Amino acid sequence: MINTTELRAGTTFKEGGEIFEVISYQHTKIGRGSANIKIKARNLKTGLQVEKSFTSGSKVEEAETKKKKLQYLYKDNQLAIFMDTSSFEQFPISLSMLGEKEKFLREGEIYEVLTSEDVVLNVELPKLITLGIAETGPGVKGDTVSNVFKDAILENDLKVKVPLFINIGDKVKVDTRSGEYVERVK
Repeated sequence: MINTTELRAGTTFKEGGEIFEVISYQHTKIGRGSANIKIKARNLKTGLQVEKSFTSGSKVEEAETKKKKLQYLYKDNQLAIFMDTSSFEQFPISLSMLGEKEKFLREGEIYEVLTSEDVVLNVELPKLITLGIAETGPGVKGDTVSNVFKDAILENDLKVKVPLFINIGDKVKVDTRSGEYVERVK
């Protein structure tokens, strides 16, 4: 059991049979009353964010989680198939659980995966990923006093705004958290 005052961002705990990861933690004390702990947590099975309140001194069950490095193999119907490269054990993950992360998965790449009792809870992507430009319009000269962007489609069919100097075939870095262009790769 974990004391609720020990919960911090990134900590995992179990409540009501569900596993949660703490996103933010706030400890408040009002006058002579007992302290309250408010956390924002993400349900690792469903991906939904919830806000929870605890009184100081209460305890929650500790979730036993492990981080593994798994290789992404392929997408099959509504599943993404990952494999442990040492044991060759395969782990199917529903695309609905992955959400927007699915767009950034590349076959053959190794990803860090959070598991509990051999059930995959979360796939952690690198913050930046390099992708090629598949389609983009020509840069139109004109008002270039400020930053001017144009639409581009990446090799994974993701649409992003890129600067005018980016052409088809260029490699760019994209932030996997926001899906936005970061810089051109030389």
